[in-house]
Amino acid sequence: MRILLFLLTNAAVLVLISIVFNVLGLGQLLAQQGVNLDLDSLLVFSAVMGMSGSFISLLMSKWMAKQSMGVFVIERPSNSTESWLIDTVARQARQLGLGMPEVGIFDSPEPNAFATGASKNSSLVAVSTGLLQNMNPDEVEAVLGHEMSHVANGDMVTMGLLQGVVNTFVYFFATVAGHLVDRMLFRSEDDRGGYGPAYYITQMIAQIILSILATMIVMWFSRWREFRADAGGARLAGRGKMIDALRALQRAREPHDLPGQLAAFGISGGGGLSRLFMSHPPLEERIAALQNLR
Repeated sequence: MRILLFLLTNAAVLVLISIVFNVLGLGQLLAQQGVNLDLDSLLVFSAVMGMSGSFISLLMSKWMAKQSMGVFVIERPSNSTESWLIDTVARQARQLGLGMPEVGIFDSPEPNAFATGASKNSSLVAVSTGLLQNMNPDEVEAVLGHEMSHVANGDMVTMGLLQGVVNTFVYFFATVAGHLVDRMLFRSEDDRGGYGPAYYITQMIAQIILSILATMIVMWFSRWREFRADAGGARLAGRGKMIDALRALQRAREPHDLPGQLAAFGISGGGGLSRLFMSHPPLEERIAALQNLR
């Protein structure tokens, strides 16, 4: 249902842009300037380009996480720590009405954890060795609750689809910009209707600039759903445990970002270039939000 709603939303926005362009006569204006561009076809092509990559990444997310992070999936617990992790995640999954996710451990001195997967009932929750070494069981329980809340909220799917939507419009507007500069400013159309260098250069620059703006949107959503996952962890393990877990992260210093898409699903990301590009809010703000939680 979440995927269907996002696809319908994306389609609705595409139709709206097409209507606006037609009402304003932008297509005719572009044609008069020598920009022979089928905007409706470009919108559809942009949607295919933008969404396909996100869907593929989503479907491969567990495999990619295991390979990139070297996650050891606990199939048969070999010690008390592994047994406790399995039992805790199983209990939280029952509380949330979810299927049992895979549970794993990855080798890293930094205290961190993440959840990933293509659906709520086909997910992976992994914790670092540094997390297990630097936190007590109550704090680890809260971290697991935070990650299980990401799973229950469908955050992996939502983030993937949101990225697909913004990718769609990045490609669309970058392509339009490339055509405008190439045809209107440089008049570089050859006899076969091809493009000049200005088209490719402009499209590349526009994609870079628009991708930066799109990243701000995606990171804003990522920060928002971190507060929601913290609240979910507090409901599963207790508010005090969740606050203690975040304070433990402060004591152990801010963990480094996880690679690639996994950064958005960790318990805490490192300090970024600026707040606009941070996948996680500052720990002080997350603690304050939990203290004010009712």
